[in-house]
Amino acid sequence: MTTIVRGGTVVNADRAFRADVLCHGDKIVAVGENLDAPAHAQVIDAGGQYVMPGGIDPHTHMQLPFMGTVTADDFFTGTAAGLAGGTTTIMDFVIPNPQQSLLEAYHTWRGWAQKSAGDYTFHVAVTWWDESVHADMGTLVREHGVNSFKHFMAYKNAIMANDEVLIKSFARALELGAIPTVHAENGELVFQLQQELLQKGITGPAAHPLSRPPAVEAEAANRAIAIANVMNTPVYIVHVSCAESLEAITRARAKGQRVYGEALAGHLVIDDSVYQSSDLEFAAAHVMSPPFRSKHHQAALWQGLQGGNLHTTATDHCTFCAEQKATGRDDFTKIPNGCGGVEDRMAVVWDAGVNTGRLTPSEFVRVTSANAAQIFNMYPRKGVVAVGADADLVVWDPEGTRTISAKTQFAKGGFNVFEGRTVRGIPSHTLAAGKLVFQRGELRAVEGAGRYVDRPAFSPFIGVANQRA
Repeated sequence: MTTIVRGGTVVNADRAFRADVLCHGDKIVAVGENLDAPAHAQVIDAGGQYVMPGGIDPHTHMQLPFMGTVTADDFFTGTAAGLAGGTTTIMDFVIPNPQQSLLEAYHTWRGWAQKSAGDYTFHVAVTWWDESVHADMGTLVREHGVNSFKHFMAYKNAIMANDEVLIKSFARALELGAIPTVHAENGELVFQLQQELLQKGITGPAAHPLSRPPAVEAEAANRAIAIANVMNTPVYIVHVSCAESLEAITRARAKGQRVYGEALAGHLVIDDSVYQSSDLEFAAAHVMSPPFRSKHHQAALWQGLQGGNLHTTATDHCTFCAEQKATGRDDFTKIPNGCGGVEDRMAVVWDAGVNTGRLTPSEFVRVTSANAAQIFNMYPRKGVVAVGADADLVVWDPEGTRTISAKTQFAKGGFNVFEGRTVRGIPSHTLAAGKLVFQRGELRAVEGAGRYVDRPAFSPFIGVANQRA
């Protein structure tokens, strides 16, 4: 199939310019003004609109078994919802059980993901350690295109990685040319605070943020950054939610350390007042970790994006229905942690970022696709509108509006944390691998059309490891 997107303004991370974009098959084959196209080519009129690389959500959890249940969105419904919002690639997480082989878990997730409508790739979590984990990490990097490994510093008695695991895994990642990523919360502190709150009879959703205050996140972020510094390893901090964690990242980067930070769309626009609602179902629906923070922290996150110390925007898309959340009605520690957002991230960040002057359109592209593509070694296949790149495009109508609602969303779960928010700036068309998959409200997602994205190792890190050896 040949498609030409005519008359729009192409926006990349470095510049914006008027151009047509010609796609043949799954690749972009020409970018320029007044391009010729075959008579049979599909034409998309982008007049008055922006043409940007499809979004990359670097943090999702589709079909995740978690806290005794499984998320409402599987890989088809979740990636399809992403396409409707302009996100054409997701980075999901393989999370082995304690003592489970990393390779065994990876193959399980690959099987689940075969139904994806959009492209996908995986971070693989290291939840325990022995020589088999050391070996599996090598196989995943060399044979399966995995170049990032996740470490949960939270969730004691489940998937929490202690300092020994962090140190050994970070060292192995350095040898392999992979990047460690961390969920930064002190799991022991969280556990102790949870027990204290329960003993005091504070059992509802309002206790959730009390058990995970900013200091708990900041301690873990500082510790992860310190370990990475000693090991001479880059590190990526997922879902940074508070000013103190951002300060840790900023300090380290000012000293030349390779530290990257991720902000969630929800943390940018939703504050912690949601946990004080008298509607316990509403409050429980917002239980995620780290929790939503005060407006002070929201302002800090925007400053981090603007100043270049936060690099990507994500969602941590992890949907649960009301019945699943209700399992923690008498004990907030049993509420499945997670919220949605893969369908709404691009529009929310544009509306709250570009429309307010916090971000330029090129900066928007940087934090919604280009930086993720570069940090995780998918660039220039992903994250740029250029010849040779994947034909993953979003035609963006800056004047189009949509009121976000669970009643009209494509994602599952029956709840939307952005409910009632009217956004200005929405996709009019989404192309994935050269195919038109969304057009003005009509979703044309095809189960199984998504492709697995191999991510090669970073050879400079291997060089550093060899020098140290």
